[in-house]
Amino acid sequence: MPHLRVQEAAAYLGVSDDTVRRLLDQGALDPGPDEGGRRTVDALSLARHARTGARGLSDPTGRATSARNRLVGIVTEITSDTVMSQVELQCGPFRVVSLLSTEAVQEMRLGPGSVAVAVIKSTQVVLETPQGRE
Repeated sequence: MPHLRVQEAAAYLGVSDDTVRRLLDQGALDPGPDEGGRRTVDALSLARHARTGARGLSDPTGRATSARNRLVGIVTEITSDTVMSQVELQCGPFRVVSLLSTEAVQEMRLGPGSVAVAVIKSTQVVLETPQGRE
């Protein structure tokens, strides 16, 4: 099982290194083998903690949907021409960009500061891993 340095684990959780050390001390994360005096985090325990501790914003639409990948965010920028618009959302630490018609942007009354939900329904999702990692 792979192990991560404390700094890497903190980046994945979006917390400080000290928070990860506290989670290790509290037993909320499993330590990995100590290599060269550095503490590491068992990657599987980090994945479990990330999943159970995930706090997303509640979906303001209240719609029933089959799409499971829904990211609530705030519109940060819109670039429009007469036909198409590029809408940028900040969904937590993630930037999501959507291309849609300018007519749709106007009908939805989207503008910087608007709350929106990025609904991702795709038959193809590409996964990549860092080179040289287990």
